[in-house]
This record gives sequence, C-alpha cells and structure tokens, in this order.
Amino acid sequence: MSALDLRSAARESMPVLGVSDALRGQAKATWHARMINEYASHEVFLALADQLVACGFGDEARVACVGFADEERRHGVLCGAVVEALGGEATATLRPRDLFPQHMDAPTRARALRNIISVCCMSETVAVSLIGAERLEMPRSPLRDLLTRIYADEVGHARFGWRLLGQVAADLNADERAAIDRYLPVALSHLVAHELAHLPARHAPSGGEALGLCSGLDARVLLFDTISQVIVPQLDALGFKASLARAA
Repeated sequence: MSALDLRSAARESMPVLGVSDALRGQAKATWHARMINEYASHEVFLALADQLVACGFGDEARVACVGFADEERRHGVLCGAVVEALGGEATATLRPRDLFPQHMDAPTRARALRNIISVCCMSETVAVSLIGAERLEMPRSPLRDLLTRIYADEVGHARFGWRLLGQVAADLNADERAAIDRYLPVALSHLVAHELAHLPARHAPSGGEALGLCSGLDARVLLFDTISQVIVPQLDALGFKASLARAA
C-alpha cells in the first residue's frame, strides 16, 4: 500500500461548482475514484515506455509514453481538484498494481504491441467514447472545461496507439501476427470486465449530468458499441482477427 496526497496541487485547480447536498456525496465518490484511476495510470505508461525501448521501438515512442504518464498524473490532480471543490480531500491509499504484463510467450515486437493494443487501442479508445459522451451531456461550466482537458489528452493516447500499430502492422511476420491474434480474446475480455466493474448498472440521478454523474446503463451500451463499431473493425482492417476474437 502507498499513500497518495494530491491536496496541494489539486487546490490550485479547483473549479467553482454548484452542487446540491443530495448529489454531493455521490459526486465526491465518483471523482475520488477517478482521481485514483487516472493517477495510477501513469505507471502503466511509464512501464509501456520501457517496454517499447526493450522491444526495439524508437526513442520517439518512449518519449511519447513518458509524456502520457505526465498527463495521467495531471488528470489525477484535476480529478482531485473536483474532490476538493466538493468538500472532500484529494488523498487515497493506493493498492499495489498488478505487474505490467511482459508477454514473454510472444516474439519481441509482439510483446509491446499486445500492450499497445490493450492500453491505447482498447482502454484509451473506450475512455474517449465515454468521456466524450459525458462532455456532451454536461452544460458549459468550469467542470466541463476541466473534463475537456482530460478528454483531449485521452484522444492523443488512443491516436498514438492506433498510429503506431498501423505503422508496423504490414511488416509483421506470421509468428508476430499469430501471437497478437491469440491475445485479442484475452484483451477484450479484460477490457469488458474492467469497464463493467467501474460502470454502475443504474441511471444517472436527476441533475447528475452537470457533475459527471451520467447513466451507467447508457455507458455500458456505449462500451459495447465502441468495441463492436470502432475497436474491432479497426483491428480487422489492419489484418488482425478481432472479429473472431470478439465472437469467441
């Protein structure tokens, strides 16, 4: 376990919020969970940066992922700023994260590409869809401006993954492609399980959209639409067997 304390930085970015007592507790819990999730994601991008170098990708890719790690830390601060504005504290106890998967059963380049697909092409693409929908439901406000900053970064993270994958896809040999195809059912299953664990199976409370308390039921539909209409077709277009993996 480790302690996370973002109070000092978060208090410098607190948005001005109008919130009823009825919604304050739920909003505080939602943004506190987001704070933890966003901040903890910086470790994923740091590990991905190291793996890209170890697997023969250029320094440009490493630098990009280190920059994404900085952005994820900033997202944690921004979410903590909302927690502070709601009367909470931007502190938490972080549980140890699972070890970053090294995929030693795969050829060298495929090890990193498996994680590029899982982190950027899947998780970050879903984040773009969910946060984008949340922004559309949120009235113009300082909180929407804050969310827009996070959204813009997530778009960059997803685009990086798809761009990198597209650059090397045509050059992959049969063993590398097979290793990636074997992993796709695992990655998709993990994506769905992770997202459903964080999307409540209920509608948004009245007025909750203004605070980012959107319908978990609608978000679940959007999750599966993003997988079936965005992620799987783009992977298929690059020659991977994503449709088969989805059907498995």
